[in-house]
Amino acid sequence: MQSIRRIVVLAAALTGLMVPFCASALDGTQVQPAIQRAATQLPAGKQTTLGLYVTAREAYEMWKAAPDKVTILDVRTPEEFMFVGHANMSLGIPVATQSYQWDHDKQQFPLQLLQDFVARVQKVSGPNDTLLVMCRSGGRSAIAVNLLAKAGFKNVYNITDGMEGDAVKDPNSVFNGQRLVNGWKNSGLPWTYDANPDRMVLPTEH
Repeated sequence: MQSIRRIVVLAAALTGLMVPFCASALDGTQVQPAIQRAATQLPAGKQTTLGLYVTAREAYEMWKAAPDKVTILDVRTPEEFMFVGHANMSLGIPVATQSYQWDHDKQQFPLQLLQDFVARVQKVSGPNDTLLVMCRSGGRSAIAVNLLAKAGFKNVYNITDGMEGDAVKDPNSVFNGQRLVNGWKNSGLPWTYDANPDRMVLPTEH
């Protein structure tokens, strides 16, 4: 008899937990990701102040479950968006522009943040909207998430493996150093080269 009582109590408790979750999902107040990674599992450069993370595959599933409530935001440069390719449903709003001054210490042409990034996002999204932010591999998107969080956005997730994914780390591989591990393009998710100015919110000045 005591065993039956325990089962009944447990079932009631589980039901009580499930009801608010289901109600939230039905009324669309919050869209939950499939998995949220602990910040300790991510490199420091991919971590954000909001602490909300999804992989490219999880981001696609979130969007597919609620395409009218979830926006996939691509913050790479317009050149990357067009020539490397982008997710079919993504909105291109670059957070930085490419510079052409060689940095000898970093051995690269560094990117420069665009000061009107948040203002451009605010043209198409509100602070309570669910945004899934993507760049090449999770670094710039983390910067973008932090800028949006500072401006009052609350439901902004970093897509931690980005469009191209992480680099192969195998000195014996001909692909060593190439971004072929995870990421949107390496996960079999839909993407395109087709540029549509209606799907981009670009800066008026560099």
